[in-house]
Amino acid sequence: MPFRFGRGICCVEEPAETLEWLVTNGRGSYASGTVAGMLTRRYHGLLVAALNPPVGRYLLVAKFDETVKYGDESVALSSNRWADGTVDPKGYVNIESFYLDGGIPVWNYAVADAVLEKRVWMEQGADTTFIRYKLLRGSGPLDLNLKIFVNYRDYHGSTSAGGWKMDVRPIENGVAVNAYEGAVPFYVLADKAVVEIRNQWNYGFGLSLEEYRGLGSSEDHLLAAEMSRTLNEGESLTVVASTAVPDKIDGDASLAERKAYEESILRTFRNKTAIRNSADSAQIERLAFAADQFIVARPSHGEKPGSTVIAGYHWFGDWGRDTMVSLPGLTLTAGRAEVARDIIETFAGFISEGMLPNRFPEAGQAPEYNTVDAALWYLEAVRTYFDDTGDKKFLSAIFPALKGIIDFYTKGTRYGIKADPEDGLLHAGEEGVQLTWMDAKVGDWVVTPRMGKPVEVNALWYNALRSMSAFARIIGRPPAEFDAAAELALSGFERFWNPDKGYCFDVVDGPHGNDPALRPNQIFAVSLPASPLDPERQKKVVDACAGKLLTSHGLRSLSPEGPGYKGVYGGDQPSRDGAYHQGTVWGWLIGPFAVAHMKVYGDAEKARGFLRPMLDHTKSAGVGSMSEIFDGDPPMKPRGCIAQAWTVGEVLRAFAEIDKMSRTKG
Repeated sequence: MPFRFGRGICCVEEPAETLEWLVTNGRGSYASGTVAGMLTRRYHGLLVAALNPPVGRYLLVAKFDETVKYGDESVALSSNRWADGTVDPKGYVNIESFYLDGGIPVWNYAVADAVLEKRVWMEQGADTTFIRYKLLRGSGPLDLNLKIFVNYRDYHGSTSAGGWKMDVRPIENGVAVNAYEGAVPFYVLADKAVVEIRNQWNYGFGLSLEEYRGLGSSEDHLLAAEMSRTLNEGESLTVVASTAVPDKIDGDASLAERKAYEESILRTFRNKTAIRNSADSAQIERLAFAADQFIVARPSHGEKPGSTVIAGYHWFGDWGRDTMVSLPGLTLTAGRAEVARDIIETFAGFISEGMLPNRFPEAGQAPEYNTVDAALWYLEAVRTYFDDTGDKKFLSAIFPALKGIIDFYTKGTRYGIKADPEDGLLHAGEEGVQLTWMDAKVGDWVVTPRMGKPVEVNALWYNALRSMSAFARIIGRPPAEFDAAAELALSGFERFWNPDKGYCFDVVDGPHGNDPALRPNQIFAVSLPASPLDPERQKKVVDACAGKLLTSHGLRSLSPEGPGYKGVYGGDQPSRDGAYHQGTVWGWLIGPFAVAHMKVYGDAEKARGFLRPMLDHTKSAGVGSMSEIFDGDPPMKPRGCIAQAWTVGEVLRAFAEIDKMSRTKG
C-alpha cells in the first residue's frame, strides 16, 4: 500500500494540510480536500459539480466538520484554519492513518480504543459524492455529529455572504438546499441519522494557498444542518451529497460498485504487457486510477456522447493541446484504445480551418482556436492510435480530416500560421497572441510570444508530414505531396541548428531574428518518431537539456543562465504568469526527455531512472497523481494543479515507450 501515511505525517500540521486528495466522476465533477481536513483552496469541496458538463463547475458542498463523543470524551476530528491564521479545531491530531484504497481516500481516526474509518468516493457518471463513516473498533458506542457546510458559486470564485439567505428545508433522510431562484437544487442525505436544520453562515474560513497565489484568502460557508447518529462496532453511516435524490442510500452497495469499476480499470491496464514486467510495475499500475480521473464525457456532434480529457485539477477544463499530448499515455498505455478513438472522433467535429480548439470556455461559448500545435499533436495522437490498434478502417475514415489540417497549414490559416514555401517550415504568430504551449499572457503582455518559426512546432510539422505519407500508403492514397513537403521541411530544419551553442535555436525568423535561448522545446526534435536531426545532433540536444534544464520532476522552461529566468513560481497572477515559462519546471517534459535519452544512448535502465522520481512524487502534493509544475530552484516545490493530465500521461507513455524500444533493441 504505497500511499499510506501514519501519524508522523497526518498529525503534523504542515504536511497534513499540504497533502491533497481527489476523486472524480467521469463528467467533470470532483471532490477534493486536504488530508488534515482544512480548506486551503477555493477549489476544495465535497461536491464540486459540473453543471454544464464537463465544465461549468460549482461548489455546492464545501465540507463536513466531524465531532465524536466516545465514553466521557468529546473529540473534534475536523480541522479549520481561519482568516486570522488560527487553526481551531486541530482534529488532524487524531488521524491515525490516511491511505488510498485504489483511488478511494481513507482516513482512520483514533479516539481512545476506538477507530473510526472515513471514506470518500463519487458515483461514476453522477454528481454524487458518498462519505461513509464506519466504526472499525470500539468497546462501546460512539456518537458521531456532522456539521454540513454548503455554498453555491462558480468554483473560481469566493463567497462573502452578506445578506444572502438560502432555502434549506428538511426532506426525508436529510436536507434540500436551494441557493436562489433558478439555482440547481442539491441534497445532503444520510441513512438513519438525526437531522437538525441550522441555516447559519460561518465567516472567515482561511485559504492559505489562495493567499500564496495573491488572491482572496477568506471565505464564508453556510452551516446548513447538523446530522448525528450513534454507531456501534461494525456499524456505518453513509452521507450522500448530490444534485439528485437517490432511490435509496446504500453505502455498501455503492462502495462495491465503485471498487468494481476501479478493478476493471486496473484489470484493463494490466492486460497491456508493455510495462507489466518493469521493476516499477506496482507503482506504475496505480497510475491507472490517476489516468482515469482525467477522462470525461463531452457532448459531440455525433449520435453518441463524445470523450475528452480534463487538462488538470482543480481549475482546468478540456484543452485541445493537453488532450492530444496526454491521450497516448492516459488511454493507449492503459489499454483503453476505444476511449482514444472516442476522443479523436469527438475533436474531429471541432476542427475549424485546420485547427483544433485550444480550450472550451467554462460558460459553454464557442471554442477558442488560438493554438498552432494542437492540430499537429492531434495527428501524432492518430499515429499512436493506429500503431496500437492497426485500425485501418478508422484511419481511412479520419484521413480527410487529417489532410484538411495539412492543407490549411500549408496554404495558411488563422494567426499567420502558414508553411513558408521557401524552406518548408511553419510560421506562426501575430502581435498580442500566444500560440505555442508557452502561452502565458498578462493583459496585453504576451510573456513568451515566440513569433516566427518555433522549433517544436516544426519538429511536429515534419513528424506529421511523415505520418501522413505513411497513412496514405496504408490506405492506398498517393503520398507524393506529403513526401515532398517533408523533404523540404527536413532541409529547412537545418536552419534551427546553432553551431555556436551546439543545440537548436528556440525560434528562427522571429521579429528580432533567431532566438538562442536554451529552452526545452527542442527535445521534441529528438523524441518524436520522425526526427529532423541526425544522430550526432540528437545527442547534443539531449546533453544540452540534461546539463541545464533537467530536474528530478521535469525540464525547466528556461535555463537558469537565461535572461529573465524565474526560479520560484508564486505571488499574484502577473508574477506567477511571468514565471510560468521562464524557468518553472514542467512535469510533462520528463516523458519526452526520457524517451529522447533512450533513443540516443540506448540504455533503458538509465532512461527509466529519469522517470522514477515522478513515481515518488505521487506520495506528495496530490496523493496518487502528478503535479503540473515545480519551482525551478531547489527544493523545487510542486506548484500549480495537483493532478495534471499530460504529466501523468507522458510518464506512463514514456515508461511504455522505453520498454518497447528496449525489446526492439534487444
